[in-house]
Amino acid sequence: MDLFYTPQHARVGDVIPFFDEGVFKPFYLKNWNDYFGADRTDGWHMLTTQDNLHILSETPTGIRGGTGSVLKSDGVYHMFYCVFRRDPQRQYICHAVSDDLAHWTPLPEETFGPDESLYLPTDWRDPFVFWNEEEHCWWMLVCAQAQGPTLRRGCVGLCKSDDLHAWTCCRPLYAPEASMSAYECPDLFFMNGWWYLVFSQFTDRFQTVYRMSRSLQGPWLRPVNDAFDARAFYAAKTGTDGERRYIYGWDPTRGRNTWGFDPDTRHEGYDYKTYDWGGSMVVHEVWQHEDGTLAVRPIPALKEALTVENRLKWMPLNGAWDAGDGTASVESPQSYASLITVNDVPEVCRFEMSFTFRPGTDRVALAVQVDGEFARGYYFYFDPKRERVEYKSALRMHEQGGWTFPWDVELSRPLALTPGKRYDVALYVDHSVMVLYVNDEIALSTRAYDLHGRKFGLAVADGGASFTSIRLFTKEGR
Repeated sequence: MDLFYTPQHARVGDVIPFFDEGVFKPFYLKNWNDYFGADRTDGWHMLTTQDNLHILSETPTGIRGGTGSVLKSDGVYHMFYCVFRRDPQRQYICHAVSDDLAHWTPLPEETFGPDESLYLPTDWRDPFVFWNEEEHCWWMLVCAQAQGPTLRRGCVGLCKSDDLHAWTCCRPLYAPEASMSAYECPDLFFMNGWWYLVFSQFTDRFQTVYRMSRSLQGPWLRPVNDAFDARAFYAAKTGTDGERRYIYGWDPTRGRNTWGFDPDTRHEGYDYKTYDWGGSMVVHEVWQHEDGTLAVRPIPALKEALTVENRLKWMPLNGAWDAGDGTASVESPQSYASLITVNDVPEVCRFEMSFTFRPGTDRVALAVQVDGEFARGYYFYFDPKRERVEYKSALRMHEQGGWTFPWDVELSRPLALTPGKRYDVALYVDHSVMVLYVNDEIALSTRAYDLHGRKFGLAVADGGASFTSIRLFTKEGR
């Protein structure tokens, strides 16, 4: 069983959430690896699942095209998607209908492009359709670029319809003139007095972010922490069963070298390589703070899937550690203290702990697949001074990594860290996919390929920290 769904021979591209008749039925764009077997079927595929973890079935739809949305109206299922044309480059919105979600009939006469007095024709994709109760008509949000004086034209376009068949282009719903990329995979939902506009961008930043407003007319506010995850979680859209809301994205694989950026083939391994388009499906549960800002936590089924507790044994490497059953603490005010488990890291597991740290502490670390010298491994650093949690791969521990990744960190999420406050951490490992949750508020997903069969580790730099409730869970029959 996988914790994060990856189809055989293929990768999960953009996910289109849909809930119908008591079952989650997320569609996704199936993106194939370099494989040409008899089971290859391109295009939109529909999954069925009761809990967003255990996949019950996968069904090809016969529709080939880009991201969109699915809805049901008067007993008919409607799929809105996009297609790409070249020479000249153009993008178009398409419509198909179905009675059963498996057999779809395209309506080619309804294919349409943008009003070019408002939008560029080169970006017109990812339609998201919903019923606007206030205006008593259908709204369609579109990934687009508005006409304007600079190249910072990324926007969320808007069309309206009375019948889901004929659409009128309107001025953009959201056009801050800030991004050079079109705002991909737009999504919109309402929760407890707030509207949330979700989209992904790949210039300036490479993340799925959100804006919030009391009204569909705006203004759209940007919260301090406006992202759901880091770089390795993209094209995310939300869906709900009427009680809980989930956000579906993909953790990218590495290795196709699509843009020709990878170092030469004399370097072994994949952790230094650039990210691909598509990978494994990662689903977070979205919840709301009292001030309206959003946070994410693991979906309930994720924790329930790992029930076998493994007793951990620790081996101190440096520093005066006091390590017991499920606890560890150290005071190391002017040095780096570390310890590792005797246990190896399982291929599929959940490692959880809580920690507090003393005033003045420089960093606290959780290491995964680290060696006995506490050198090569994958590191999650909690950095109070920079108010963030950081991820650094094994390559960053060597000079070679400094040449390959000439920036301070590989991935990070903002996190206010206060001395004496308890922080609850859960790390889910599914082969090369790792997803870290902190306080059931923030997530940091990553992809780690090269190191296996090594240890968990804890570290404290220039300070002191106490770790409690340290536990490791695996699945039945591993």
